[in-house]
Order: sequence, then structure tokens, then C-alpha cells
Amino acid sequence: MKYVVGARGSQLSVAQTNWVISELTKIHPDSEFELNKITTKGDTDSRPLFTIDQKGIFEKEVDRAVATGDVDFAVHSLKDVPSQLDDGLVIACIPKREKVNDVFISLDNSALTTIKSGAIIGTSSLRRAVQISRIRSDVTVKPIRGNVETRIRKISDSDYDAIVLAQAGLSRLGIDVQYTPLSTDEFSPSPGQGAIAIVAREDDSKTISMLRGIEDADSRLEIEAERALSDFVDSGCRFPLGAYAKSSDSQMTLTVSAFSVDGKKSIQVSKTGKKENPESLGKNVGLELQSKGVNDLALNWREKVEEWNRT
Repeated sequence: MKYVVGARGSQLSVAQTNWVISELTKIHPDSEFELNKITTKGDTDSRPLFTIDQKGIFEKEVDRAVATGDVDFAVHSLKDVPSQLDDGLVIACIPKREKVNDVFISLDNSALTTIKSGAIIGTSSLRRAVQISRIRSDVTVKPIRGNVETRIRKISDSDYDAIVLAQAGLSRLGIDVQYTPLSTDEFSPSPGQGAIAIVAREDDSKTISMLRGIEDADSRLEIEAERALSDFVDSGCRFPLGAYAKSSDSQMTLTVSAFSVDGKKSIQVSKTGKKENPESLGKNVGLELQSKGVNDLALNWREKVEEWNRT
């Protein structure tokens, strides 16, 4: 059986898609997998991510190819996948999740807490930017785009003193670079960070059954809790929200952090619930966030982003 696999053409996307193909080949040695690289809006639009008023900028074109049957399934970084997929599509498989934390990479191997005052730190994420500023108000946060290796090279080229990115990307690319891990307790990750989403057509039961062979049950439940929370409060590139679900035995704990535009105010909520009810846990955390004023934070962020776009 031959399957055509859709993915972005970025180095990270190709690396994690090849990993998925390798894992599937182990349990389906008689199947053949062909990679079809697809260009997305996120690949052609070089503006900072928060200025692009569209969800799914790194997956929409790829998932359209799944829906039309041009490819059989698609591989994505899960944090790039909107909480609501197009009709007829499902996240058919979530393999075992990589580490979820961000890392700090600097020119002189400094940590975020020790880097020089006035340092220029690159990130494309509002969530990362506001957390950097909360920890170090004396540094300058500057937008950065490009492949992981491109961003790292910009440190060597002296454009930036440091960058912040996901540890999972370094692991999947096999990049050997010195970094300082950022604790999820102090630096909350994006919902879905470190996970891969494999999207297929809802009515393609044969492909879904094949993909489920590399599903990781705990990763699926943790992601469902985080996505339920994200959907409930409508977070995204224009509203920095950190969320991390961790399961153990029959329980799961979901910890969420939201921040004001100036970084001076934050809301943290952590709740534990039954592992088999991840969506309920996500909704309950969302309700508590709302009771603590998260909707006001979200509105202020969106107004600020609109103001930035006008100037």
C-alpha cells in the first residue's frame, strides 16, 4: 500500500515527517510512503506571526490537500494546528510527545537570568516575548523568523545576542548546540508544544487505523486537555497563553498562565482531574481563568496587536 504524506517544506517539518514515516515503516514494512512538500502562507509571509490575522497559517494549505485527496495524511507541529479543524478532517494520531519546554541559546552561553543588560533576544512568539520581559525587563525582545538553524545562525552573525525556541525542534533536527533549558514552572510553553499532529480524512478508516499504530495514549489525553482550554479561551498568536498538561496514573494536572500586555499582570491556574476526561479539565481551567479576568487580558492583547499593525 502506498501513502502520500503532506507536510511543509521546512527543515523541521521534513525531519519530523521522516521520523513519522520511519515509525510507521517499522510496523507496516510492506507500505510505501511518499513525501509531498507543500508551501503554506506561513512560509511565504515573513511578517511577525502575531501580525498575520489568520489561524492555521502553517497548516491550511497542507490540510486542504488532505481534504481533496491529493495526499492521504498530513504531519504538523501540533501547536500550529487550530483548535477547530475543517469539516471532514480529524487529528488521527498523536505520537509520543517530545519535551515541551523552551530553551535559551546565547552567543556567550549566558542564561536568560545572567545575559548582559540591553541584550537583543529573538523570538517570533508573543508568549515568549512577554515571559522574557517579565524575567528580564532590561533586555530588548526582537521578532525573528526562519528555520531553526537560520535563527541559530543569526546569533553567530551578531544580529541577536540570544534566541528562545522549543527544545523539541532541536531534538528532532539533531542539532548539537549549547543551551539553557527554561523551566515550565517559570516559562510556560505553548499549548501543544512538543507534539506532532497527524491529520487525515474522517471517513478514511483504513488510513486512520494504520496511523493509530504509533499513537501515544497519554500524549493524546494531555493534548486534548490543552486544546480544549485553548479553544475555550480562544488563545492563539495574538493572545499569549501558556498551557501544559501532565498525566500520571489516573490523574492529569493542567497548568495555565496568561499575561497582560505590559507583563505586569499574570493569571495562573492549575487544576487536577481524571485523566480520562481531558476536555472537562480544560473547560474547568478555562472557567476559572475567566473568573479571574482572562477575557480582559485577551481583549487588551488583541487591541494592542491591532494598534501595532496600524503603525
